[in-house]
Amino acid sequence: MTVARTICLGFLAVITVGALLLMLPFSTAAGTWNSPVVALFTSTSAVCVTGLSVVDVGKFYSFWGQLFIVLLVQVGGLGYMTATTVLLLLLGRRLGLRDKVAIQQSLDVQGLSGLSGLLRSIIATTLLFELTGVIVLMLVFLPQFSDRPFFALWQSIFHSVNSFNNAGFSLFSDSFVQYVGNPIVNLIVTGLIIFGGIGYQVIMELYFWGRDRVTGNPRRAIFSLNYKIAISTTIALLIIGTIAFFITESQNPNTLGALSLPDRLWAAWFQSVTPRTAGFNTIDITKMTTAGLFITIALMFMGASPGGTGGGIKTTTVRVLLDCTKAVLQGKEEVLCFHRQIPMPLILKAVAVFVGSIITVIAATILISLSDPQLDFIQILFEVVSAFATVGLTAVGTSNFTIPGQLMLVVVMYIGRVGILLLMSALLGDPKPTFVDYPEENLLVG
Repeated sequence: MTVARTICLGFLAVITVGALLLMLPFSTAAGTWNSPVVALFTSTSAVCVTGLSVVDVGKFYSFWGQLFIVLLVQVGGLGYMTATTVLLLLLGRRLGLRDKVAIQQSLDVQGLSGLSGLLRSIIATTLLFELTGVIVLMLVFLPQFSDRPFFALWQSIFHSVNSFNNAGFSLFSDSFVQYVGNPIVNLIVTGLIIFGGIGYQVIMELYFWGRDRVTGNPRRAIFSLNYKIAISTTIALLIIGTIAFFITESQNPNTLGALSLPDRLWAAWFQSVTPRTAGFNTIDITKMTTAGLFITIALMFMGASPGGTGGGIKTTTVRVLLDCTKAVLQGKEEVLCFHRQIPMPLILKAVAVFVGSIITVIAATILISLSDPQLDFIQILFEVVSAFATVGLTAVGTSNFTIPGQLMLVVVMYIGRVGILLLMSALLGDPKPTFVDYPEENLLVG
């Protein structure tokens, strides 16, 4: 079995186990057997760190059901291979070559050396951010639920894990709408989302740079191209998104229009962060303008950065495609970014990711439009992109989709999580090298 098939089947196995656990009577608040479709949808959404749900998680599931969701989100955020390998390391097993290759592909890193140390640093980083999130969120939830301290603690744990893993499940029926102007919630949740989606490699480079600055190390940090692209593109998208939402929704009385100026700024900032790809919301998404919905779709599709917990086509893919366009317009034959030339195989990979993602979104939108003709096109497209980019935002309510539509969203979430290229590699097998060179011929393009 190829490495790609191992990873894809591993995610399917985790989803299946999660669905079986969520079907059990003690997983539901009512104490009855859960619907197989609801359990499958919730499990897929959790493992794929999406956050879409056909039920109210806080009311429908018991503590045990919510705990299973948190564990599935954690496994999905770390990645199946990462979680499995950590268990093997805890059991004292050494990693074989096949394990290292699988981890390399799942984490999208170069080289096979030092993977055990990388995994340990990933786990340590995850725990550090999530524990910080729990402590800070307790400052909000403990005064609010002072008569139920354990409930406040569980709220903090649940939302911290979901924030860092960019999942978007919430125990509140309205997500974070009630905290639209709360600085602590806005800062800690968006901070966890950004750091969770930016990638572990970027976080480690940022850590070493900060350590050298604090300790007075004269050595000048040399940031990788991945770091520069991830940081610059993320900052640009956050700024553009905040401004765009502030402009498009400020006159909408159902979203930002009814808020004060400070709350309006907080809401615009939060709404710019959450499509990348968390799924929380502090305003009613179903009442956004068409322009606001389309901006959200664009941000969701672009997604987070490689190696992070988010989905989408990734910031690096977007940057490579933009630099390709810039090179063509300038009449250049090489693609440059931060004074570095982008290799052709990487350009071809970026194009393949973009085209494959577009085809997936279009196909799913058409199929769901046939099964759910009562829904508007923008609502269906929004839901499909949200599922594919593993975001979790909804413009109509996922429960309003028919069962065929919900099952199609399950497939889309899975494709978005494992990655279109990895899935095609699993289906088609490893590419076979060819020794035949064909003649070149020009054609008209554009």
